[in-house]
Amino acid sequence: MTSPTNAEEAAALAGLPVSRETAERLTLYVDLVRRWNPSKNLVAASTLDAVWSRHIADSLQILRCVPDAKVWVDLGSGGGLPALVVAAMLAERPGAMVHCVESKLGKAAFLQEAGRQMRVPVKVWPKRIEDVVGREIVSADVVSARALAPLADLLSLANPLLKTGAVGVFPKGQDVGVELTQAAKYWRFSHRSVPSVTDPRGTILVVTDVQAAPA
Repeated sequence: MTSPTNAEEAAALAGLPVSRETAERLTLYVDLVRRWNPSKNLVAASTLDAVWSRHIADSLQILRCVPDAKVWVDLGSGGGLPALVVAAMLAERPGAMVHCVESKLGKAAFLQEAGRQMRVPVKVWPKRIEDVVGREIVSADVVSARALAPLADLLSLANPLLKTGAVGVFPKGQDVGVELTQAAKYWRFSHRSVPSVTDPRGTILVVTDVQAAPA
């Protein structure tokens, strides 16, 4: 019997099936992260030894929250988490596209090259979020962000897409309750909390029906 690959183990942890081709794309992505990380600081160096559980499985589980989505906008994509992991999973889905919005040019260059080598459906926007969302990109199925900003700020950045029907998917840590309370001062929204399978203190917030709170 063939032993499972790291990619297959990460997908199993996230509760998702993974094809051989997708496993190969994920493995290539991890190799690229390790190669580029010393110069681009894509992820904390201390997390590289646990990259499959700390980053890949953590990003894969987001897909379970919106399994039918095709068009994603990932804000502050950085080293491609979750954007390139999502793109690897959606590569064979007709009509799929993952937009990576990343203003730091070095990281944007990594996203472009990694997407090319992985042969995944990504478009990289090396610009500020405010210059892209609602201007260059006006609709999407999902808007995501991992470790970018507090929820209140995320809702502001993503609002042009959220108000046209996109679902917000935002991984959060142990302070999620504080962020929800703070965001409710400025926004009215519906949400469900999905427990993280990779972090016992973590939660994935799935946000819909976002409107500015009355002044």
